[in-house]
Amino acid sequence: MSFLGFLLLGLIAGAIAKLILPGKQGGGWFITLLLGVVGALLGGWLGSLILNRPLTEFWDLGTWLLAIAGAIIVLLIYGLIVGRRDRTAA
Repeated sequence: MSFLGFLLLGLIAGAIAKLILPGKQGGGWFITLLLGVVGALLGGWLGSLILNRPLTEFWDLGTWLLAIAGAIIVLLIYGLIVGRRDRTAA
């Protein structure tokens, strides 16, 4: 997969993860892109480690599911960190 394809995958996976998770996550398109790319990396790493299935093709359903699952995990961790920071500032 090309670098631009991976960025597009990360942006869309991050947006889908934000739609799936309830509540207001905040952050603009750049945070969504960043979380989605990190999530796609995490999903690809976990997929290759556990399922022996890396992120290879852009149009593969497994690639999308791994990237979205990774983005959800990263978004949950991001929400815990930002939520904790907001509570200590108040």
